[in-house]
Amino acid sequence: MKNYLQWLIKGLAMGAADIVPGVSGGTLAFILGIYERLLKALTAFNVQAVRLLFRGHLKALWRHIDGAFLLCLFGGILLAIFSLANLIVFLLEFHPVPLWAFFNGLIIASLPLLVRNIKWNLLRSLLFVLGAIFAMLITTLTPMQTNPSAWLFFIAGFIAICAMILPGISGSFLLLIMGMYAPMTTAVSELQISVLMLFALGCATGLMIFSRVLSYALKRAHDAMLALLSGIVLGALFRIWPWQMENQLVSPTRYSEQLGSSGIVYAVVAFIIGALVIRGLLQLEELFKNGAKETP
Repeated sequence: MKNYLQWLIKGLAMGAADIVPGVSGGTLAFILGIYERLLKALTAFNVQAVRLLFRGHLKALWRHIDGAFLLCLFGGILLAIFSLANLIVFLLEFHPVPLWAFFNGLIIASLPLLVRNIKWNLLRSLLFVLGAIFAMLITTLTPMQTNPSAWLFFIAGFIAICAMILPGISGSFLLLIMGMYAPMTTAVSELQISVLMLFALGCATGLMIFSRVLSYALKRAHDAMLALLSGIVLGALFRIWPWQMENQLVSPTRYSEQLGSSGIVYAVVAFIIGALVIRGLLQLEELFKNGAKETP
């Protein structure tokens, strides 16, 4: 039960992050130490899984795909999306500074933990820098406006889920760039089943393909990939700078001049809360691990 609870909590954290344009659920999975397990579980949907299904070996199939882990994780993600979508949209519109600062706190507090186990050399350092530059360039793209056709919801799901499992690159932000963020939040809020099914089909297709690419890369060059992914996480911070006006990053002073208040006190408090939350989640994980070791 402890494992189920921690997986559900981590899924909730991933789902909350996925709603915010600029923050990636993959980042939270990476930070919380479940990234490689998630990729392994997703790539287990293969020929062997199909054989187990058709032979009626359902228990073996459930173990093969790490079913309990995926069920809790994606249950948490969906619960967060459907319960927090309206709150996140409200905060983005009326209180963006503390919201961005909160996620800055989450990510910055976790960066030392991400890079501490990498055996650094010149190549891995270069990959780290390239990852940061790549993420910064992605975050400077200008959002488009569009009136989406039905097939675009499938494409949007495919692209967004690939971004979701790639740390540092926000699926929500890519939806925003494509002009699909507002239609999707509307579909979630109004439970537009046909739209959500198309989006989900795109997500499933993207998961099956892209998870295999990442899993292969991690197996072939583990530390190099970790360095690249850590750089992407760092570069993505450029997009979630708390003080933004019309998608342009500004100083707290200029923000205050234009809008009357910089909200810097709220930003500092939110930043500290974000850092404490990530530390709390990591300590909770250690507590669960220690509890599991003590269980006979």
